[in-house]
Order: sequence, then structure tokens, then C-alpha cells
Amino acid sequence: MISKIHRLLSLTTAMVVASSAIAAAAPSDDLIAAAKKEGTLTTIALPHDWCGYGDLIEGFKAKYGISVNELNPDAGSGDEVEAIKANKGNTGPQAPDVIDVGLSFGPTAKKDGLLQPYKVSTWDSIPDSAKDGEGYWYGDYYGVLTFAVNTDIVKNPPKDWADLQKSDYANTVALAGDPRVSNQATQAVYAAGLAAGEKDGAKIGEAGLKYFAALNKAGNFVPVIGKSASMAQGSTPIVVAWDYNALAWRDSLKGNPPLEVTVPASGVLAGVYVQAISAFAPHPNAAKLWMEYLYSDEGQVGWLKGYCHPIRFNDLAKNKKIPQDLLDKLPPAASYEKAVFPTLDEQNAGASVISKQWDSVVGAAVK
Repeated sequence: MISKIHRLLSLTTAMVVASSAIAAAAPSDDLIAAAKKEGTLTTIALPHDWCGYGDLIEGFKAKYGISVNELNPDAGSGDEVEAIKANKGNTGPQAPDVIDVGLSFGPTAKKDGLLQPYKVSTWDSIPDSAKDGEGYWYGDYYGVLTFAVNTDIVKNPPKDWADLQKSDYANTVALAGDPRVSNQATQAVYAAGLAAGEKDGAKIGEAGLKYFAALNKAGNFVPVIGKSASMAQGSTPIVVAWDYNALAWRDSLKGNPPLEVTVPASGVLAGVYVQAISAFAPHPNAAKLWMEYLYSDEGQVGWLKGYCHPIRFNDLAKNKKIPQDLLDKLPPAASYEKAVFPTLDEQNAGASVISKQWDSVVGAAVK
């Protein structure tokens, strides 16, 4: 999963689901019964240590008494889509019912006729920009770009992108990858462009390049791939990384050195994975019930325990549905209210500019 850079009901059942969405945002009794009758759900590419999936799978089994057949936990998004294609006429254990893939794979899988639509009962609380309007795919969780800071070395951690250009941060700032090939690093450059106030995808990419060119010229940019080890050693005391990576680094370092993770005040960029149900799912009702579970408050908090921000995070925070001890481990909930979810076209336009012009504009080969 780390390699990824996340049949219609009968009319009667659909009406029940729709009414329950309004009344209680919960799956209907009819759907639960139909799923239990199928008895099995087949997943793919869900390692137990990614986004809290181990506990989520066990929670689903315990709640509904449905077994879960787990295929290839370490597969990537492309592998998941290929598994649907390869098993179109197969109702056996190698045919996945559901997939969790990177954002770009949702629209392409829909276009190829590989998905079926389904709108969970909490559908309205999923941001419109992170779901297909017809229900073929929908964002499940996301990360935002953060500043991970070794506070043994950097005593006054930066709060926004503009701060990184100050002389206080000379020879400290690194990306968590090469922006010519790494999605995480490319999106960091894109986020810097967002902070500059640009709206168009290509212009955002250009603004991000201009920002990093200035950062490099100032002597603040370190052209080394930042990791937890390089942060601990002090060679890259500030790394721009997805929050779930930065928070995991913080936990793994156990205070040696202390790590502070900050969501910037502007240019808060969200990177989304999406869920979808196979058009050829052998267990379509179990698949729909799995989606209901994942998008319930319980399921969403389960992802958050794995430091992946659930797509309904703002809704959960507003309604005080997140345990305080979990919130205490995260950057402030208010920091995520400004998160921007670029469309796939916007991301592609920005990424194209960044990958092609990094060498000519910034001129710092990241190794």
C-alpha cells in the first residue's frame, strides 16, 4: 500500500438506505441481512499497519460476523485495478470486492467500467471535491503537507511557508523525496505554490518552483531526501512531509530527538485516497456494508488512529466525535479546516510543470 504515491440495491432497499441516511446515517437492516447472507468480504492491498486497517478489519468482523478474505496486502493501486480486470468473470476468492486506491485511479477505473456506484449513508458529509457525484468512488482519508521539525536543533519551529525563507532556517529545509519523481515531494512544491495565492494548477506549480528557487538561493534548502534518520542526525532538521509520515516518525523517535509536527497556516494541501466497489464484486452487499462501516464515525476514527485523516474529519471534529486523547496526538483540528483538495486535473497540471522545470528553475538535484 505504501507504494501507492486509498451492483445497485433493489429499489426497496435503496429507499430504506436513503431514509436511514436522513434518520440515523446508518446501514439498513436489509443491507446488513443481505451482507451476512453472503458471509464474506474480499479486500486487497490493506496492510494492517497502514491507517489502522488491522483494527478496522477486526472491528468489521466482530460487528457483523462477516469473514474477510485479504488479498496481497502489499499491492499498489495499479495492482488492485488489475485484479478487478483479471477476475471479471470469477466469483472465487481471488476477485476483490473493494479497492482502496490513489485518487487518479478512481476516475480511470470508472471510465473503464470497473466500478459500481454506491452512496454511503454519511455521503453528504464527504466534501464534494473528494467524491464522484454519481457515487462510483469517494475519498476515504487524506494527509496534508506538514513541517516536521527537530526541536533540539530548531528552537523556533516555522509556522508557515514564508517562515522557511528566513535566515533562521539556513541549511535546514528538505523535501521527503525528489520532486521530479516523488509524489510527496511534488505535492510539497505544489503546496508552496498554493500558499502564494495561485489558483490555476499550472500556475500553482510555477509559483511553487519560484518559491523553492528562492529557498535554494537563500541557502535554506538542503537537496537531500529527508527521512526520520536524517532528521534525528540533524542533516535535515526540517522536512516537509505528509502528516501521517511525520507523526509516525515522531512516535518512532520517542523524543530522541523531540519532533514537532506543524500544519502550515496557508497552503494546506490534502492528498486523498479513494474507496470503490468492483463492478464485478462477488459479495456486493458485504462490499456496501464495508463502505458503511468505513464511513461511519467508528470507521473514520479508526483511520485517524493510524494518523490518516478521515475524509469526514471536519464533520467529526465539529460534532466532537473524536476522542480527546487521540486529538492530543495530532496537530490542532482547526489547522485542517483550510485543507485544499485539488482536482485530478489541477494536480496533473501542477505536477507536469514541477517535474519538467525543477532542474531549470530550482537547479538543486535532490539525492
